[in-house]
Order: sequence, then structure tokens, then C-alpha cells
Amino acid sequence: MKWEGNRESDNVEDRRGADGGGGGFGIGGRSIGIGTIAIALVASYFFGVDPRTVIGLLNGGGPAPQTTQTAPPPNPQTEDRETRFVRTVLADTEDTWSAIFQKAGQNYVKPRLVIFSGRTPTACGTGQTATGPFYCPGDQKIYIDLNFFRLMQQRFHVSGEFAQAYVIAHEVGHHVQTLMGIMNRVDATRQRASEREANALSVRVELQADCFAGVWAKNADRARSILEQGDVETALNAATAIGDDALQKQAQGYVVPDSFTHGTSAQRVRWFRRGLESGQVNACNTFEATSL
Repeated sequence: MKWEGNRESDNVEDRRGADGGGGGFGIGGRSIGIGTIAIALVASYFFGVDPRTVIGLLNGGGPAPQTTQTAPPPNPQTEDRETRFVRTVLADTEDTWSAIFQKAGQNYVKPRLVIFSGRTPTACGTGQTATGPFYCPGDQKIYIDLNFFRLMQQRFHVSGEFAQAYVIAHEVGHHVQTLMGIMNRVDATRQRASEREANALSVRVELQADCFAGVWAKNADRARSILEQGDVETALNAATAIGDDALQKQAQGYVVPDSFTHGTSAQRVRWFRRGLESGQVNACNTFEATSL
């Protein structure tokens, strides 16, 4: 992936080394992520939102009041390669989605991305490394512990900078869903849904975020020629590795389709490809698709 020398975002907050405080991950505001590692990475099983959040919603609890937590002061911007990469990818998503929204006559509100280590306060409760990368609608921030990228390589044998960019772009996709009002509509429907129906809605949310990641990649490459040979394959490998069926097979040896919250490996690959090939937001309407 060609990214060095491109613009870096100012919307990155580095909290590494700060004491985030707090206990477990709260349910206020609900977090949305590319995957959650249950039982503190022991089972290596991703849920995408905090398990207690899912349980609360599926039990008809609805959204809990958002908690207000004071974030630690950010550290000065570091200049290591990994941090510069994150800032550059975020900037690229900002440029891409700002242009897409502008063409639609709308204004793109840029999200902030928080780099943390261990745990950190969020509007969705206390974010922890075990949660994996996630987006919190309550404060419109993306949270990521960069150790996740090492976990991708060590646990799932997925490497490459574009695979990492796909992770960030997926979380930005959830921010786009929030700005478009999709998440509010889904949350309202989910509160009245059965467990099976709620899981099916979550799958459509996540597959759309995958598609939006593909839309970003297509438009960014068209504007700035960021893709190199083999980049798309690394993103597809990442999408394959974190499919619900692949993760459940790895964690427990069998799959339970009704419990899927992100979609199968094939579905995740299919919807990322759809966004990548079309570059169009309207190609990502997973909610009206008869077949995923």
C-alpha cells in the first residue's frame, strides 16, 4: 500500500501510557467493531460489540443511558511508523468520505480515532484491548489498540498494511452509518426483535461496513493510486479470517449460524468486493438485499 508522504490526520488522539481507569466495558451507547475477542483473547472469538451489550439488547433491555467519563490527556503525537500509518489512513478516509458526502450535498463530520493501550474511557463505557477495534456512536470515535495488528498476524496469519487499513476503514464505515441515520433505525428495530432477528440485523450492519470499506478503497485508489499488487488479497484474507463461521470453527470446532453477528467469511469477502468494484454507496444496501 502506497501511503508514505500522504496527508496525516489531526483527528488522532494518542492515549497510550495513560491510565484509562474504570472496570469492565460498559453498555451505554453500544460499541460497534470489526470483532470482539471474548474471554480476553483466550477463545479468540470476535463478537463485534461487547458481549454484555449484545446480551442486554437481545434480552429486550434496550440502550442503557450513556455514561460520561473523563478521558485522560492525550500524549504528544508520536512519530513511529505504525502511528503515522494510522494517521495517514484516517486522513485518506476523511478525504474520500468528504468528497462522497459533498457530491450528495451533505457535510461529512470527521470522526476522531483514539489509540490506546490496555483500557480507556469512552462514551460507551471503558474500552479494553480485549474488545478489539471498535466504534462508539456515543462520542463518534474509533478506538484501537495497535497490538491488534500484531494479533492479526500471530493468531490469524493475516499481514500487510492494506489489511490493517481495511480494519480502520471498516470502523469508519460504522461512523458513516451513524451519520446517515442507519444505526438509529437499526437500534430501534433491534429493540423489538427476537434474538435471531437481532443477530441477523447485526450481520447486515457489519456487511455494510465491509462494503463501505471497499467503497473507500476504490475511491482512494482512483484519486491517489494507493493500491499495490497483492493489497486487495491481504484485505480479503482479513475478511475471510474474521468471518463468524471461521472464528466459531477455530474457537469451538463447529458453527451456530443463528448466533452469527458479522456474517460468514464468504459474505464478508463478497460485500467488501462489491464496494471495491463499484465504489458506490448505493451498492452497499445490505438491508434490502434478498441474498447476502
